[in-house]
Amino acid sequence: MVNTGDTAWILTSAALVLLMTPGLALFYGGMVRAKSVLNMMMMSFGALALISILWVLYGYSMAFGDDVGAGLLGDPGQYFGLKGLMEDVTSEDGGYPIMAFVGFQAVFAIITVALISGAIADRAKFGSWMVFSAVWATIVYFPVAHWVFDFSADEHVGGWIANNLAALDFAGGTAVHINAGAAGLALALVLGKRRGFGRDAMRPHNLPLVMIGAGLLWFGWFGFNAGSALAANNTAAVAWVNTLVATAAATLGWLLVEKVRDGHSTSLGAASGVVAGLVAITPACAAVSPIGAMIIGVIAGALCALAVGLKYKLGYDDSLDVVGVHLVGGLWGTIAIGFFASADSPSAVDGLFYGGGVDQLWRQVVGALAVLAFSFVLTWIIGTVIQKTIGFRISEEDEITGIDNVVHAESGYDFASLGSSGSTAPLSGQARAEARNTERTLA
Repeated sequence: MVNTGDTAWILTSAALVLLMTPGLALFYGGMVRAKSVLNMMMMSFGALALISILWVLYGYSMAFGDDVGAGLLGDPGQYFGLKGLMEDVTSEDGGYPIMAFVGFQAVFAIITVALISGAIADRAKFGSWMVFSAVWATIVYFPVAHWVFDFSADEHVGGWIANNLAALDFAGGTAVHINAGAAGLALALVLGKRRGFGRDAMRPHNLPLVMIGAGLLWFGWFGFNAGSALAANNTAAVAWVNTLVATAAATLGWLLVEKVRDGHSTSLGAASGVVAGLVAITPACAAVSPIGAMIIGVIAGALCALAVGLKYKLGYDDSLDVVGVHLVGGLWGTIAIGFFASADSPSAVDGLFYGGGVDQLWRQVVGALAVLAFSFVLTWIIGTVIQKTIGFRISEEDEITGIDNVVHAESGYDFASLGSSGSTAPLSGQARAEARNTERTLA
């Protein structure tokens, strides 16, 4: 019999996670220059539309179908088009309809792809991005989701990280954040640096958008983490509280680093600290105590605040710090389970600092590095093939003009209206000059 309370919680959590992708669009959109805001947001919305379709056609089957390759891949044809899953099919324990789980996992796939886009802001063709998204989801995300999320039960055989390695990843530190972060690094290397990187100011054009996006991400992340319990139970409650306090601690950690290093704490730092904390606690939210969550969070905030500057030292252009926040934060959160896991938590495993030795620690390290290597290598190959064939990066001239105008024939801001109050009369010479100056400033 279906548990209606658990089902309602899963569907509500799925809706919360879906909201995270528009939230990410706002977060990323505010961080780029004014001439790129629509393209940046479209990359998230494009992923939302495309991955939803692919997930129903074959993505769910590749991630959660019966294993066909030693824990590496689910059977793509088993549930093609979700055949056989609409007839009130419930999970193995009978707690919720399988279709609720299908929807919940779909929004994870969507936001994982969308996260990558921040690494290549300002310079990627939208059509090429859509091609990349389809190929990457198919040969990278869907298999990795099988590795990490597909647990064996009864006659069903799942993925190797979840079952053979027994690494803990409650809600996607490996499958989502390390996966997307490694892909972002590979794509940033394939596309190269933005024109003027390291020389010209590339400040966020709209910090209120960034703050609103961060707030929506924090809100939706409770569905991301607590929803991964797949029941309205104690595990969900523990994950919810740990998500709250780890994120709060990470925000403070980031702001403290900024204050000590730069002499001031910024709104961009606060928003980035929020995301760093959410990333780090994602794999660990059901494995640690609230104190452990706070320690993981504050270290994540400080570590990621320091890591975002590596792109200038190492010479790669990760536009919106996908590597510094998602790859570094995901690695830290996943490996930290090996140190801070507590048997008193729902995961019931002790880490090194709780008397468990290094048994869980090595498992976490192997799982994290396997996903990192797999994602980086395959993404580099996919990106290179696209760049060499249909072209991935826009021309230098188009980049100077602005990707919104060139690719989408739109502008995020109507500067022509600055010279009048709703009038359609032509702008005066002074008003046109003011509009041009404003546009230059925002760009």
